[in-house]
Amino acid sequence: MAQSFSVWAPEAERVALVIGPAGGTVDEATELAMTAGADGWWSTSAPADLAEVEVDYGFRLDGGERVLPDPRSRRQPAGVHERSRSFDPTRHTWQTPDWTGRQLPGGLIYELHIGTFTPEGTFDAAVERLDHLVDLGVTHVEVLPVNAVNGVHNWGYDGVLWYAVHEPYGGPAGYQRFVDACHARGLGVIQDVVYNHLGPSGNYLPEFGPYLNSQGKANTWGDSLNLDGPDSTPVREYILDNLRMWFLDFHVDGLRLDAVHALADHSAVHLLEEMAQRTATWSAHVGRPLFLIAESDLNDPKLITSPQGGGYGLTAQWNDDFHHVLHVALTGETTGYYADFGSMSAIAKVVTEGFFHNGTWSSFRGRPHGRPLDTRTVPTWAFVGYLQDHDQIGNRATGDRISDDLSPELLAVGVVLMMTGPFTPMLFMGEEWAASTPWQFFTSHPEPELGEATAKGRIAEFARMGWDPAVVPDPQDPQTFQRSKLDWSEVEAPEHRAVLDLYRGLARLRRERLELTDPRFREITAEFDDTERWIAIDRGGVRIVANLSDQARMVPLAAGGGPVLLATQAAGAVTVQPGDASVTLPAASAVVLGPASEL
Repeated sequence: MAQSFSVWAPEAERVALVIGPAGGTVDEATELAMTAGADGWWSTSAPADLAEVEVDYGFRLDGGERVLPDPRSRRQPAGVHERSRSFDPTRHTWQTPDWTGRQLPGGLIYELHIGTFTPEGTFDAAVERLDHLVDLGVTHVEVLPVNAVNGVHNWGYDGVLWYAVHEPYGGPAGYQRFVDACHARGLGVIQDVVYNHLGPSGNYLPEFGPYLNSQGKANTWGDSLNLDGPDSTPVREYILDNLRMWFLDFHVDGLRLDAVHALADHSAVHLLEEMAQRTATWSAHVGRPLFLIAESDLNDPKLITSPQGGGYGLTAQWNDDFHHVLHVALTGETTGYYADFGSMSAIAKVVTEGFFHNGTWSSFRGRPHGRPLDTRTVPTWAFVGYLQDHDQIGNRATGDRISDDLSPELLAVGVVLMMTGPFTPMLFMGEEWAASTPWQFFTSHPEPELGEATAKGRIAEFARMGWDPAVVPDPQDPQTFQRSKLDWSEVEAPEHRAVLDLYRGLARLRRERLELTDPRFREITAEFDDTERWIAIDRGGVRIVANLSDQARMVPLAAGGGPVLLATQAAGAVTVQPGDASVTLPAASAVVLGPASEL
């Protein structure tokens, strides 16, 4: 059966397919005129001698000098500026055809970057470390963007060809093997995708058609996509078809949508709502849970409110407020966007109401921010909570982890509050053993001027946070990338092993105690003392009590004391007796107590 090729180029007068055997040169390729169809689409078929083989191909618009890669390219073995290579996703024989999926409720997410997760930085190398995640208690692996970017190494958010899997990682075939291996171990896969902007190098979409907003609207990272202007329907389908590819061709279980607040869409049916509708359709088709998780700066519950309640119907969203209240309470850092956080009352508000800023004044923004959440209708697991993530580490001046600045005792308190919190917990790679390696911002732009501009822009971004520009590493320096790779030899060192054991114990406790995955906000209450710096969170009878001060504290317990389920310091250091209405904790410690009825 002949290979067919099509491309949307509504403003072109002539389009030609330039095609040849894989690995050949452009000069050796055949050029075929394409036929114009309806709505700006052009199509043709491969010559008979190339009908059944792998080919390199591209498009020439209006007789132009350059042959452009396919906007829907599946492979870019020579880089984003060169011709595309054909890829048939159906050739992979799935080893897990009976995979029934993993629902998000009750889950534990592990965020990783393929290029720095292992020394080799490939999908196949990552497979060798999956058993570590299973042993940890992880249920879902969340992979930072793997779409094609210019250069060899990058965070992934500079993608320009959203359908192509980054070749140095192992390309699309390597990605299929990775997903298969995850499913074989019972791990769901969440893929991080970016639809709010395109990278600065290799973006040829505007040459094909009005992919970008014609009104010159831009966000922090570049021009906005044309989601609601003239000819926006094919642009929206370009994005929706990409979702379909991840779910149906690559068998992923969920997608994390980057910075959805930067999607400029004033259509009657917002793109996010349409994404949720399509995802529900595909989920019914494959017979397993498929879900969407949004990153949003809006603190707007509309994203995760059901369509029946007037929302978009996304499954979940990241909760930066939860990160911020924990980070500031533990570190005392109050610069920039951390200024409003840090008290025990702030932690209590987030765990019982979902957001900290829910219509309250934001000093960083200089205006009120967010809106209240209806805790009667939204489950707690619809928020993803984290002590660290790629942004909150990598967007620091030196990419330092929170474990670099805390005592082991205080770090353990933060781990307990995050892992026993009401939200779906997420770890960033290496966090589980307090990795000493930083995770820094790295790029490998081949264009020197772009690399220089990126480095200068990075320093300018840190001005509001008060960080010293002299310590910011050069993103283009290959050592910045190398420093960010995990050092797996640390795992067995005693000081790292202790942290790993704590994470494993907490993951096990979450599985064993129904109260810790109860999705009802109404089952959560919190008491606190901002002066003495303690907080006690009641989750249906299981109490999480934390002392963040540098002195021992006696914490009153309204329902009396229960058995110690887990303690960050020796259980004997925690004073609790049957019937006691208080618990005494050492400085910088936390304990999880069962209900008093279990004594």
